[in-house]
Amino acid sequence: MKNRIRLVLGLAILFIIGQVNFAAAQCAVCTKTAQQLGEGPAKGLNAGILYLAAIPLALGGVIGYRWYKREQKISQASK
Repeated sequence: MKNRIRLVLGLAILFIIGQVNFAAAQCAVCTKTAQQLGEGPAKGLNAGILYLAAIPLALGGVIGYRWYKREQKISQASK
């Protein structure tokens, strides 16, 4: 079970790292604004959007992992 979780987590991390360069995390309004700014500022805007999205997702992942480990420890103690 632990190996399966590590495998899935590892594949997810590799997928995310591989997609960072290709991700276009812009809404329609941001895309239009970025097109008007030019290539350099558009890349900066896209990187900022990805950065702002990554922090809440990472925090949710950490909280979920700690919750999972706590519940696992409680279930093993009750056996």
